[in-house]
Amino acid sequence: MKSFKYEYRKYVLAGIALIIVLSYITRLAFLQLSDEEYKTRADDNAFFNNVIFPARGVIYDRNGELLVYNQPAYDIMVIMREVTNLDTLDFCNTLGITKEQFDERMRIIKDDKKNPGYSSYTQQLFMGQISTEDFSIFQEKLFRFHGFYVRERTIRRYATDYCAHVLGDVAEVSQKEVDKDDYYSPGDYIGKQGVERSYEPELRGEKGVEVLLRDARGRIQGHYKNGALDRKPVPGKNLTLSIDAKLQALGERLMEGKMGAIVAIEPKTGEILCMVSAPSYDPHRMEGKQRGAQMMEMQRDPMKPMLNRAISGTYPPGSTFKTSQGLTFLQEGIITNTTAYPCSRGFRIGRMKVGCHGHGAPLPLIPAIATSCNGYFCWGLYHMLNNRTKYKTIQDAMTTWKNYMVSMGFGYKLGVDLPGEARGMIPNAEYYDRRLGNWNALGVISIAIGQGEVTLTPLQIANLGATIANRGYYITPHIVKHIQGGHLADSLKVKHKTMVDTCYYRMVVEGMRKAVQGGTCKSANTSMYEVCGKTGTAQNRGQDHSAFMGFAPKDNPKIAIAVYVENGGFGAHYGVPIGALMMEQYIKGELSPASEAKANTFQHKHINYGTRER
Repeated sequence: MKSFKYEYRKYVLAGIALIIVLSYITRLAFLQLSDEEYKTRADDNAFFNNVIFPARGVIYDRNGELLVYNQPAYDIMVIMREVTNLDTLDFCNTLGITKEQFDERMRIIKDDKKNPGYSSYTQQLFMGQISTEDFSIFQEKLFRFHGFYVRERTIRRYATDYCAHVLGDVAEVSQKEVDKDDYYSPGDYIGKQGVERSYEPELRGEKGVEVLLRDARGRIQGHYKNGALDRKPVPGKNLTLSIDAKLQALGERLMEGKMGAIVAIEPKTGEILCMVSAPSYDPHRMEGKQRGAQMMEMQRDPMKPMLNRAISGTYPPGSTFKTSQGLTFLQEGIITNTTAYPCSRGFRIGRMKVGCHGHGAPLPLIPAIATSCNGYFCWGLYHMLNNRTKYKTIQDAMTTWKNYMVSMGFGYKLGVDLPGEARGMIPNAEYYDRRLGNWNALGVISIAIGQGEVTLTPLQIANLGATIANRGYYITPHIVKHIQGGHLADSLKVKHKTMVDTCYYRMVVEGMRKAVQGGTCKSANTSMYEVCGKTGTAQNRGQDHSAFMGFAPKDNPKIAIAVYVENGGFGAHYGVPIGALMMEQYIKGELSPASEAKANTFQHKHINYGTRER
């Protein structure tokens, strides 16, 4: 009788053999078709992809003055598997490094945690930003250092010693940035701050590549397919900023030895004419290999020179804020142009007192703005929040007030084309319900004069000036005027209309004009053009902050400006004279001899801040 036991075994063994064969075939297919590592190794044996970096776009001011340019530099690259018979001592001496530095760099390159995606078959950055002088020495000996290559690129150079916060800087990409955008590879450079960061896609251009053919020993034999697969780099786009370099330089000069900011805007376009943050730093400190050490030093400085106070600093606006209150009260019918309020050296109800300086009273809106009367605006907010004919509850009144403030550009980011903008603080009813519980108008009355919980950035204060200059609207403030071969974002062209009618702005403009003619801003008065202004003295735990907001000329304004000097005292002490000098420089193109002498005085008029953390 025939046994089926061995017959079945034959099929089992055949099946096992078939499975093994199929497994090998599948694995080989995977290696050939899918596994990028083996493909990369095969390609790298036969080809050498030489990346060509594009020239980064240069940056000019609004008048064509060069601010940022490029300078040739070189990177030393290494392919680890090709490094053979290296004379390490000669190599280190040629590059001016120690053997310990060489070993540490090679260790970091091979460390998958510090250098994710490392492959011994691909180029790795050994040393970046080699100068032309060092490169020429290294180039003569390059044939001795198998596995090392030179990659040409450019580094940023700054043509001025000012405008650092606006321009920003570039530095090597982080791994997070590499993971986020496949344009970048480890060792590439990217804008880190300022315009360099916010306009990185426009400035960086597009990389090119040369596909070179290797022989069996890895030596370059020429272009593959006579360069048919090569791709030329596309240079980055040049930028023209809205900044006026001479105005910027004057602003930084006037703010020497002080903390604060100056922001000037062209009202009809929203273009930022200057953006000064003090203290500042020389942008040359952020060039090349010294950047890291310089940045750490400045980050430890208690005066925080790297903080762009113009857009990131938030301050109580003080009396500059009263203009927004008068506009709100007029539009809501709380006051008219003839409504007069008393001021007995301030606002007083029961134990509540908000002080004020001496001036005539009672008085209506226009002289109240001119004299910066605290009592007037406190009474206005008091009557608005307690008006139960117009608003059902105090919460309803507060919400209405907040909506007016938001329409004027407060409480949220304006959308400037720079990184790091703060939103400031405009309280609402929910905030007070949560914080104060059963609250009333007297408990929040200080917001009427730009104190209490209200904070704005200097950019927002300058934008208030631009809005008043335009009689009721503003264009999103922006720092870039033109992109070569491109267009500004639509968001930077939007006209934002406030909730207040134009006719009421005319009253506030008249009050600001009288403030210059004979009120708190009289030191800004000039026969050359009509200046409109408003001082601000913002209370502080120490010395008060000095602020000024204004524009000129009164009709067809060319410049709106905000000056904020921390611990500068009354607005008339620092804010007004600095603002007046800045407006003269922009409108006339230069300072008169008398104004130049005044500028020298303020340049050397420093405020003692001590070394305390701020």
